[in-house]
Formats: sequence, C-alpha cells, structure tokens
Amino acid sequence: IIIFVFVILKICCCRIRNNINLMQNWGTISEERQRRFVILSQCHISPVPGPSAAVKGLFSLTVSKVAFSTSLLASGSGYTGPFNTDTNLIFKNVYENLGNAYNPHTGLFTAPVRGVYHFEFYIHGTSKYYSGAFLVKNGQQICMAFDSTSSGRTAASNGATLLLEVGDVVFLRLWVNSWIYDDAFYNHNTFSGHLLFTM
Repeated sequence: IIIFVFVILKICCCRIRNNINLMQNWGTISEERQRRFVILSQCHISPVPGPSAAVKGLFSLTVSKVAFSTSLLASGSGYTGPFNTDTNLIFKNVYENLGNAYNPHTGLFTAPVRGVYHFEFYIHGTSKYYSGAFLVKNGQQICMAFDSTSSGRTAASNGATLLLEVGDVVFLRLWVNSWIYDDAFYNHNTFSGHLLFTM
C-alpha cells in the first residue's frame, strides 16, 4: 500500500511539474496546442483526477471568463438608419469586456474558446420607421427583435444561446429600411453576451 501511494504521489508531482512548465512557456506554444491542452484539462482526461482539477482551476481564469456588455453610442444622441440594405451595427460604448473578445471598432464578438455562449440585445426606436435588428452568427441570421408604432417610442429585445467554435463571430445587423434611436445618457440600445461553459 505504501509503495502504491508513493507511486501515485510521484505521478501527481510529475504532472503538476509538467503543467507548470507548460504554463511558463505558454506564449511560445502554438494556438492549436494551447486549445487542445485546455480542452483536455477541462474534460478531465487523466488517470489521476487531482492534477487535471488543478489545471482546470488555473486555466478557468483565462478561458472561462468571457463576457461583454455594450451600448450603441459612446457620446451624443441620434438615429442610426434607415439604410437601403441590412447594415452591421457597431456598439461603441463598452461597459465590460472580460477576455477582450468583443471589438468595439468592428462590432464583432469573436469566440476565443469552443463553448456555449448566451447573447441578448435590446433596441429602441420611434415612429415614422420601424425598428428591427438581427442577431447574426457567421453571416447566418439567428433571431430578430422588431417593433413599430404610429406615434411615440418603441422597443424590442431578443436573445439566443449558441454553441460556438473558436473564431466564430457574432454581431447585430440593422434590418433594411429600419432605424433605431439612442442617447448616450440613457443607452437604450445594448448588446451583451457571455460564456456559459466550455465544450
């Protein structure tokens, strides 16, 4: 029994030492090897559960903390649209961007790790034109928020949970001939998302 325990402890120490060496040289390792190592550690593919659990906890700080929350305008107020074609929206005011997966210059969220993500968005408009926007994944329309009114203001929202591969992009697209109104003081139009869990 003593010999067995000693062997197990030695295996654990070796695995922990190897994982520490890997993390110290993380910047020199290819992206594909990084992703493969993270996925294996999170799936607990190991005959010894201790080291894998430790590695999973260490890497949760980098691959499991992905969340962003934005609004349309960084300053001022006004209408966006209407345009004669569907137009991508760029949410410039960033509240949070954990993991830096959202780009406020392009409006694109790019998945840094394979996993299940949740997104939600809110749009605000006024009469004269209807207000509509799509949630888009890699060019595919996922869902739409839409509303119209003959007078006053209008608002709509929607959301979806999506399985994303590394490099998949998600963004909002304003519907053709529609418009939205925003004020940087009130921030009516928002776009948010976060990683639920890795796969």
